[in-house]
Amino acid sequence: MLFSTHAAYLEHLAGPRHPERPERLQAVLSGIKRYASADALIPLEPIAATHVDLERVHPRAYLDRIEHISTSGGGRLDPDTYASPGTWRAATLAAGAGLTAAEALRRGEGDAAFCAVRPPGHHANQTESMGFCLISNVAVLAASLADQGERVLILDYDAHHGNGTQDVFYHDPRVLFVSLHQWPLYPGTGRHTEVGSGAGEGFTMNVPLPPGTTGDVYLRAFDELIAPRVEAFAPTWLIISAGFDGHRFDPITELGLTSGDYIALTKRALQWAPPGRRIVMLEGGYDLDALAWCAAGVVGVLAGEDPEPIDMTESETSGGPGARQLDAITSFWRERQPDR
Repeated sequence: MLFSTHAAYLEHLAGPRHPERPERLQAVLSGIKRYASADALIPLEPIAATHVDLERVHPRAYLDRIEHISTSGGGRLDPDTYASPGTWRAATLAAGAGLTAAEALRRGEGDAAFCAVRPPGHHANQTESMGFCLISNVAVLAASLADQGERVLILDYDAHHGNGTQDVFYHDPRVLFVSLHQWPLYPGTGRHTEVGSGAGEGFTMNVPLPPGTTGDVYLRAFDELIAPRVEAFAPTWLIISAGFDGHRFDPITELGLTSGDYIALTKRALQWAPPGRRIVMLEGGYDLDALAWCAAGVVGVLAGEDPEPIDMTESETSGGPGARQLDAITSFWRERQPDR
């Protein structure tokens, strides 16, 4: 399994007491070192995304603004998102990590890749930063793959809806975007009726779930709702937007998942794309212990192991709310009877 990260990611500083802090990445790295088998990991140095790469998603003027603010000493981009002097380099390396991983996988250097990056990306749309996100890392990768004729599945299991990723591909039938997220919660998008538009209608699937939802409901959603749509789409690549803020310890969300649930969900998702065509990219997650446990578990799955949760308290969960909401969403999609 390829493992990609970079010290420059620590140089992105979002401001004092900001939840998206360098310690998040350090927690991921320490968790993988402590709980995952390092022998299975192949280090991969990311190469910064070029303007050509980034402009598949973001216009030049938007990118120039971020670069200028960053290289001029830093400043606020929006109410949630700040650029420091190290931000531009960190952001281009974060966007480049997925591209670098895809090329390495194409060369046969691994079966899967985990990109431990920051800043995260799934809230950034084409022209606006928001929610701690500047460049849409997953969208940059998916757009590149789609331009090469691939059919790309993006699975976003961050607790927050990936509105930026959705916006990029809302009209694009080459990319199937699936998001499971807490509702209601920032940014207020991701209703189940948001299904894409024009040629992209039916290629966006949102599964909004209530606070306290546990892993059994997520697995039901995977098996009964998402799997049929994925099978019809027949993706050639899988990209996971891996936000671990659905963990029950997360300080800014209210879902009921554990690291054991993330292990189970990732195992299910890997069935949807062949070995050598699977990339996981870090998004949110703001409890440091939970980040360590979840990242280590997911890395173990990608490495072909059968990881166990760190202890019984992190086993798969069940018994929470969400079944009623899932039933309604499933009925909605069955009535649509998508033919693509």
